[in-house]
Amino acid sequence: MPWFVWLLAALTLGVAEFFTLTLVLGLLAGAALVAAVVAGVGVGLFGQLVAFGVAAAAGLLVVRPLATRQRTLTPLTREGSDALIGKRAEVMQEVTASHGLIKVSGEEWSARALDESQVIPVGALVDVMEIEGATALVYPRDLLP
Repeated sequence: MPWFVWLLAALTLGVAEFFTLTLVLGLLAGAALVAAVVAGVGVGLFGQLVAFGVAAAAGLLVVRPLATRQRTLTPLTREGSDALIGKRAEVMQEVTASHGLIKVSGEEWSARALDESQVIPVGALVDVMEIEGATALVYPRDLLP
């Protein structure tokens, strides 16, 4: 019953992966499942070890880098106040290095000039460059490269 041993190894590795979340143990669990299938078909121990090794190598060298890259990608959509970054806004109250008011996406936001030496007049169009708490840091559109 070597297939049962491989199945038990796969289960153990799968549970360990659940607690570590490294993707390594989960891929080894998958390789142990492949070896269990090979053992179930009746292939000898050497063939089982080869199947385990090939499946483990494929998982660790191909699948894990792809999965890790997908896990670390930034989301395609921004949510909350981060969604305002890059938006165009209109100055409602003069914006300086310490205070101001803009209207962006239909909402009024407190604002400060990104460049502390700038004073942006009422009616000017600005781009939201950053969000700090409830304050937008803005830069005039006509000065952008």
